[in-house]
Amino acid sequence: MAERVIGEFQEEQNPELEIPVRSLNNVNFSKISRMIEMGDKTQSRTYFHQNMAKKFMQTFLVASACTELLNAEKTTSIRDLFYMTKHTLSKGENTFDDQPESDIIIEDLEVTINALREELHLFASNRGTMVGNITLRDSGDKINCRRIGSGGWGIPSIVEEHVIQFLKSEAEFILLIEKDAVWRRLNEDKFWRKHNCIMIQSGGQTSRGVRRLIRRMHDELDIPVYVLVDNDPWGLYIYSVVKQGSINLAYDSVRMAVPDARFLGLSSFDREKFDLPDVVTIALSKNDKRRARQMMRYPWFEDKQWQKEMKKLLTSGVKLELEALSSKGISFISENYLPQKIQNNDYLS
Repeated sequence: MAERVIGEFQEEQNPELEIPVRSLNNVNFSKISRMIEMGDKTQSRTYFHQNMAKKFMQTFLVASACTELLNAEKTTSIRDLFYMTKHTLSKGENTFDDQPESDIIIEDLEVTINALREELHLFASNRGTMVGNITLRDSGDKINCRRIGSGGWGIPSIVEEHVIQFLKSEAEFILLIEKDAVWRRLNEDKFWRKHNCIMIQSGGQTSRGVRRLIRRMHDELDIPVYVLVDNDPWGLYIYSVVKQGSINLAYDSVRMAVPDARFLGLSSFDREKFDLPDVVTIALSKNDKRRARQMMRYPWFEDKQWQKEMKKLLTSGVKLELEALSSKGISFISENYLPQKIQNNDYLS
């Protein structure tokens, strides 16, 4: 990218970058790949333009810092990169005023050169833990996730092949769990050992590291992915992001989304199916209802089964948290709910 721009300078041209547009009007759902993908719209960023010169400079400032990291074989956080590239120009103007300004440039660079920020040696805060029947290597250290204690192995932000390698696994499936408390219950009950799986908790919306790791394990270990989330529009959206990718990160879907991911629950139909008491239900808020109706219009939720699921959520007027299953017994989720649903192939896809 730098060599091309230098060549344009030497030819006395106005250096120009073509950056794919990262907005909703340049995103579509591909029924072939079953993922949210970016369209082909681009925007030009030129050097000799009063409104573009600063962003042009910022793009190469971030690119230069990433090149330094790659050459030194070191990694850093996106917060640290902000401080690495922040300094004062003439007339007191800063290269960057705040971190969101540099974060946008990082995303521009990712999509322009078709690389994950993690491949550019940039990471965000770690989020997510894992336990189960797998042995891996993390930055040269051998990690046996069967003997990782009650806290599990902390999933790093960068999980590319040069950092994480899978050494041995007998697991038959991956179980992604939204809630840390539920993951801890299943870990204490050794669900992963009894049912030969890998368990990951996402702590809410899945981080980039968690999504990328799940995609790699799904592909390289050739095992299915089940998703266990709250029965509300926000839980369903967590599943949607794992399966189809996110609108904001559509350019990364091909490396992170798992189109074959299976929704295990909580389903709106589980309330009657497992005879859950009314006292554990929570009334849907206006925001919940609005979000559910919005999601029903998404192309990737057009399937009749998903329409049926969301209509049930809206007509019932209530939502359920995963912890509601504890009303049937402290280990009901590990001893009854999950085994029954997996055995009966009771999932949505």
